[in-house]
Amino acid sequence: MTLIVILALIALFVGLRLYSVLGERTGHEQQPILKPADPDARVEPRPAAPSAMPQPASDPADLAYLPMAGPGVRALLAADPAFDVARFLDGAKAAYRMILEAYWKGDMEAVRPYVDDNVFDTFASSVEQRKADGLVVDNRIVAIEQAVIASATLEQSVAFVTVRLEADIAAVTRNAAAEVVAGSMSDAVQTRDLWTFRRDIGARDPNWLLVETDEEE
Repeated sequence: MTLIVILALIALFVGLRLYSVLGERTGHEQQPILKPADPDARVEPRPAAPSAMPQPASDPADLAYLPMAGPGVRALLAADPAFDVARFLDGAKAAYRMILEAYWKGDMEAVRPYVDDNVFDTFASSVEQRKADGLVVDNRIVAIEQAVIASATLEQSVAFVTVRLEADIAAVTRNAAAEVVAGSMSDAVQTRDLWTFRRDIGARDPNWLLVETDEEE
């Protein structure tokens, strides 16, 4: 019995000494300093975590075509693998700017190669009416905010693609005395136009022709 008591006292004494040396953990101890790695050591690459699948764009400005135009776009891509949606939309925006600027200036010769007869006649008639009324338009495209494919159809080898274009346009109309009768260059107006382009994908000519213009309601 005496031996057991002595051993217990020894164990208690050792425990108290360890506690006084190591102390109680408070959660604020310094983290151990890591030893610098050997410069000659080889590190095995860790496998990268699989990336998440891309999600559909939530911002309409990031869309290339509206959901309802999807089947038509896919049919066009199947019939013409060279068709590039992004490049087409860039071309549509360039055509929008160039045709409108030429039309506002009354330069119908610059418009002629890019539109069909019906569109040309409509634009030309409007230009002639402006001249007859003694009016001059001083319009400017401030920015083309969005261009998306609103619809696409394929009739045999002829493709029709309608693009919805949203743009900010500063518009001013002046009379023969150069007085402003409508609009303001300091206040841009947001417009939403639907322009339809046509192309025979079986032909060698890669250019699209503007065949219809309309305003989105």
